[in-house]
Amino acid sequence: MTQKTTEPTVPAGASRVIWLLVVAAFVVILNETVMSVALPELMGEFAISASIAQWITTAFMLTMAVVIPITGFLLTRLPLRTVFLIAMASFLLGTLVAGLAPTFLVLVLGRVIQAVGTAIMMPLLFTTVLNVVPAHRRGRTMGVISIVIAVAPATGPTIGGVILDALNWRWMFWIMLPIAALALILGATMIRNVTETRRLPLDVLSVVLSALGFAGLVFGLSSIGSAAEGNALIAPWIPLGIGIVALAVFTWRQLSLRDHALLDVRVFKTPTFTLSLAMMAIGMMGMFGTLIVLPIYLQQILGLSAKDTGLMLLPGGLLMGVMGLIVGRLFDRFGARPLVVPGSAVLAVALWGMTTLSAESSQGTIIAWHMLLNAGLSFMFSPLMTAALGSLPRRLYSHGSAILSTIQQVAGAAGTAVFITVMTTATLAGAQSGAEPMGALMTGIHNAMIWGAVIALVAFAGSFFVKSVPADEEPDAVAHSAAPAPETTPVH
Repeated sequence: MTQKTTEPTVPAGASRVIWLLVVAAFVVILNETVMSVALPELMGEFAISASIAQWITTAFMLTMAVVIPITGFLLTRLPLRTVFLIAMASFLLGTLVAGLAPTFLVLVLGRVIQAVGTAIMMPLLFTTVLNVVPAHRRGRTMGVISIVIAVAPATGPTIGGVILDALNWRWMFWIMLPIAALALILGATMIRNVTETRRLPLDVLSVVLSALGFAGLVFGLSSIGSAAEGNALIAPWIPLGIGIVALAVFTWRQLSLRDHALLDVRVFKTPTFTLSLAMMAIGMMGMFGTLIVLPIYLQQILGLSAKDTGLMLLPGGLLMGVMGLIVGRLFDRFGARPLVVPGSAVLAVALWGMTTLSAESSQGTIIAWHMLLNAGLSFMFSPLMTAALGSLPRRLYSHGSAILSTIQQVAGAAGTAVFITVMTTATLAGAQSGAEPMGALMTGIHNAMIWGAVIALVAFAGSFFVKSVPADEEPDAVAHSAAPAPETTPVH
């Protein structure tokens, strides 16, 4: 009893800052998927094809992939408050540009500026939590963050569908604008530096290699589905090849730079970090792959509207939000493995269950399988994030956070590529064999879900090797205060 009263807690000031960052991160990450249901409207207004309209999402993902690896450097070099102001100001400007966009090119430019801020926000949130939250309370805090990572993109299509049902696509930006402005003002007054900054030279070659590597991977993976339909701008193996070679040289460069690395890849020497990250990647592939295929099934097979499709996916997103809070507390008591093992099992069961969907499936059955899928992911994301980042020494927090956020983007693109490619290939094969279009598409969706289910079995096998490594150090006392800290780096 006595020990519990003396355990360090998060002061009210620091808690308010974390909640501000969580809300800001939710708003900016929501924008990654909120426009997905607006593609038909954009195609009509700007007189563009589907492959061109898709750049509204592809450009966002590419920018994220390029900027996120640089955030490790930014968080090491600049005070926390400065990084937050850069992120929110960029997002605010991008939102304004997109809302006013007179042409599709300007709209894509606005999305790119938005994505710069979004890319910075998640590593910023991770690094702040690791520095201000005691190790024994990180699970519940990471549970809240898992709501941002999983629920924001999952509910994006729902919110987008509701807005489009009553207003036009520009209101997706006008509604976000005052929220982002308020977050920027509150952040400017509330956030103080809680990390140690140090002078670090920027290696330009590393920036170029990182941009080529991660952008090549994301663009190549995103192009695979278009290539299967015969609509790719370029053969996917070209950007994929460039990306893989650039990343290999980038890794060698980072190892040679050691303490001056743009992105310190020595975090992969920690087995818990590496395995947890691999498991996170598999979970992200399953989530984003399902998010891209389920709406196609609901709209083209069952004939639902964009709004109804979004509403059907809403219960699963809400469940994930509630579960994030519960699972975080369970992690603080039991560690990662007792949660990740059943979570990955539920994920596999849900994806195998989705392989049974057909044109006659009831909406209740679909919602039930989707909720089960999100429940499984809830038991995986928060524990894996906490175990991965908590296993690193303090000096590598910012680099580990940046790598985790980067892998999420690449895994999301990979999941989308796998599901869409399998679905498209099977659909085309069915059409060529004489099957009617709806039947051929249903076969493609069925095959895509089978691939997702097989990937989930890999996650289940790996879950038995996940370990909870308690942090061997507590945050500094100065990190527990939201007031200006007496550090050598001034806060502006």
